[in-house]
Parts: sequence; structure tokens; C-alpha cells
Amino acid sequence: MAMTMLDKSAERKEKTPWPADIAAEFDREAKNPNPCVGSELLSENERSRVWIIRLKPGERIGFHRHVLDYFWTSVTGGRGKQHVHDGTTVEYHYQPGETRHETYSTGEFKVHDLQNVGDRDMIFMTVEFKESANKPMTLPAHVRSQVAA
Repeated sequence: MAMTMLDKSAERKEKTPWPADIAAEFDREAKNPNPCVGSELLSENERSRVWIIRLKPGERIGFHRHVLDYFWTSVTGGRGKQHVHDGTTVEYHYQPGETRHETYSTGEFKVHDLQNVGDRDMIFMTVEFKESANKPMTLPAHVRSQVAA
């Protein structure tokens, strides 16, 4: 059975004001949605996009927007902190190999960031499916050129 984030309990969940720099970045993303759901696009074809996120302890990937159905797999496991578009800040512990599937209806999306708050490198793989209820957002040209190289 495909598990979603609704099936996962946060170790910590709070709704308190975000630091000014995080709130400002979130506002910028709302005005200019970021379709890069990973730190590097590894592969893309007519049906899917494959991304990787590599975060050293303390590193963070900024706000990005999920509009396509996708799944992620935690390669290494670790502890992550996210600021989510509903105003919550959550922390999760991820197991190596843990996988979650997310689906969005027309007009639905999720915006969040991810910070490694653990003491070891954290790696995630994400696969987006272009044949989803929402159209794929256009990726910046420099992201696609990295895949072509």
C-alpha cells in the first residue's frame, strides 16, 4: 500500500511565527513559484522528472512547489525540518528506504522547504509524474541544461 505524509506523524509540529528571512523567502516563492522540487534534476522525459536532494547537516533547500503527483524515497534516512505553506513548522525522522506518495487534484499544491537538522548527510530521491491533474510548471533553462550536459 502506498503511504503518504498523512500516514506519518511529525516528531514536532508547531504553528508559530517564522523567522523574518524564512517568511520573506516564502512570500517571494508565492509571487514566483519555484518548480524545482530537488537540488538537482537527474533525468527528464515526456512522462517524468527525477530529482535528488543532498543536504549536509544544517543545509537547507529553499521553498519549492509541488503540483504534480510524485513519490520520494529517503536514501540515507535522517532528521528534517520543514516550513509548510499552512504556516506550520514540522520535524520528521526518516528511515533509509522510507517512501511516500503524494497526489494533487486540480489546483492543489504544496509549498515547503527542507532543512537537515540531523548529524549526517541526508539524501532523497523524488520522481514527479507529468501526467497529473495539474500541468507541469516550466523549469528554468539552467536546470534543463544540466541534464543535457
